Amino acid sequence: MPDSARPNKPGTRQRNPHRVTLRAIFLLLLLGGLPSFIAAAATLPDSVRRAPLDSLILAQCPGYPVLRVGQILFVGNDVTKERILRAELDFREGDTLRAATLARRLEANRLRVFNLQLFHRVLVQPVCRNGELTILFSVQERWYTFPIPILSLADRNFRSWLDRPDRWRRVDYGLHVERKNFRGRNEEIRGNLQLGFNRKYELFYDTPGYGKLRRLGFGVGGSYFRSHSLDYATVEDRLINFRDDAGFPIERRYVTAGLRWRYTVQRRTLLDVSYHRETISDSIVRRNPDYYLSGNRRDYVDVALTTIFNHRNTFAYPLTGHYLQVSLIQRVFVTKAPPITTLRAEVAKYVALGHDFYYNIGIQGQVRVGERVAYADNRALGYSALVRGYDQYVVDGRHYGLVQQGVSYRLWDAGRLRLGGIDNPKINSIPLVLYLNTFADAGYVASRSAERGSRLPNRLQAAAGIGLHLVTYYDRVITLEYTRNVLGQGGFFLRTEFPI
Repeated sequence: MPDSARPNKPGTRQRNPHRVTLRAIFLLLLLGGLPSFIAAAATLPDSVRRAPLDSLILAQCPGYPVLRVGQILFVGNDVTKERILRAELDFREGDTLRAATLARRLEANRLRVFNLQLFHRVLVQPVCRNGELTILFSVQERWYTFPIPILSLADRNFRSWLDRPDRWRRVDYGLHVERKNFRGRNEEIRGNLQLGFNRKYELFYDTPGYGKLRRLGFGVGGSYFRSHSLDYATVEDRLINFRDDAGFPIERRYVTAGLRWRYTVQRRTLLDVSYHRETISDSIVRRNPDYYLSGNRRDYVDVALTTIFNHRNTFAYPLTGHYLQVSLIQRVFVTKAPPITTLRAEVAKYVALGHDFYYNIGIQGQVRVGERVAYADNRALGYSALVRGYDQYVVDGRHYGLVQQGVSYRLWDAGRLRLGGIDNPKINSIPLVLYLNTFADAGYVASRSAERGSRLPNRLQAAAGIGLHLVTYYDRVITLEYTRNVLGQGGFFLRTEFPI
């Protein structure tokens, strides 16, 4: 049986928690230099240096080509359950590890724990004595509860909102709440309570896995949304909006439930089934009879199967590794509308070029098959997928392909800035890293029938630009980019995520 699949031996006695704590303290004293190592890591990228680990093990256990794992300890996980962290490791107590590849193996496991996105930092340190390893993982937990106020205007910009006589009624307000690492088991609860011009009520719960190896999990949730406005058509590659201050031209509700097969944080398979009911007003049907194909209401079931391989060094701003996601969605309508099958795929590669230069390339695409497709389902680029520089446009169609690539240079690394007067380690240090990025995008949408005056379907879209990427608190990435497309249009764009 491989080490990564070896379960804990049955009948093993539970450790005395006080005894484990004493062992951890003794190990810290034995390591001696670990506090200074942690302090130095605060000003360096979150990674383990291979040479010091190799030198350390060779000095402590010379002549041992194979080492036995005697004990694995975790320090700093005050909220997170230890079994959640152990499930990410590909070795257990009693396994044997090759000394020649130990540093690389420990770094791979450290990244698995770090990419749970539950900790600010994860450090690993081995101690060897007589061919037996004691491995210590030191973590610094994040803040897990995020109440975020919702306050936004219901018009397309501030000027149009200010011109409205009933402007104070045209405001969205409410609260978005996230509770990550619920019960210390990496579970997540998300809720939205949005009132005002647009109403939204949502609640979702997701758990990655149960059992000793945390393999099988599930997710459930529900959403109800209605709005005073709706984009009902596309003219000249731009969305046309209808507003009804007295009524709600769109109303959506759905419930969802799914299973998660989670091998590690890097490899997951999801099966989700959701039931949807959507209603539009008669005013929308008159303006676009093909919006739903079947009048002003439709009910359907989506069955989605998704597989994810995420072997990037960090998930928020990856610099090395690769990523693959494939999704197959079958939509079956309760009404007489024909079913729709959608296949989506995304692959990305990240390469370190040396001297703080990094290259990345991402390719994604969609194939949608159906006898007839409603306007609401005929979406390609400009929605969730985008050729940068075409932000003001949408391109409708069943099939699309998108290629994005860029070169990043680490321009400035401030490490972690300490905030004076705040004692809580979860919020008293801010990581700041700035990258200079140049990029080029190209996309193509295949469409059977373009909307009125639209010129972007069945035509190559391309753009290039330069930008600054700021990587900071809690996996936040803020990008400021200048982009110019083949239409001769250019401009500055602010985004809040890594684009590839």
